[in-house]
Amino acid sequence: MIALWVILGLIVIGILWIIGIYNGLVRLRNEVKNAWAQIDVQLKRRYDLIPNLIETVKGYMTHERETLEAVTNARNVAQQVSDSAGAGERAKAESELSKALSRLLVTVEAYPDLKANQNFLALQEELTSTENKISFSRQYYNDSVLRYNNKTEMFPSNFVASMTGFKASEFFEVELAAEREAPKVSFS
Repeated sequence: MIALWVILGLIVIGILWIIGIYNGLVRLRNEVKNAWAQIDVQLKRRYDLIPNLIETVKGYMTHERETLEAVTNARNVAQQVSDSAGAGERAKAESELSKALSRLLVTVEAYPDLKANQNFLALQEELTSTENKISFSRQYYNDSVLRYNNKTEMFPSNFVASMTGFKASEFFEVELAAEREAPKVSFS
């Protein structure tokens, strides 16, 4: 009779242990989803700022049409990359938008009146702040993916993960080496 209680106790402990691992995996997967959503929040903020920035700049930069169009096109492409797209595809589209914005800010240097315009300065500050927040959100996302992937790949939780369908998440990475380098922007 004691042996039966011991076996039953071990089974209950085993079940509780599996439930604990499963719940930990769910928590980490949801953390990854939340981190991805935080990137979306910051990207939406950037998408909202760009038209205001372009409208402010348009009046001053009548002959810089291609730079303005490049920013607008890059914004539209980045916005159209769906949520179902992988992190790599999103990273590429966002990188193109960042490059176009950098070119715009470099071009602004030729327009001293624009650089002194309060609306432009406020928008530029907001955009800079948003870019920093996007970077932090991407870092948080990658940290969340690392924790989740470690949990799905490390013993013994990898057994529970494979039995219950948990798969590794994709990191938000820049694919091209040139995109990893900081853009050269001069405000002199």
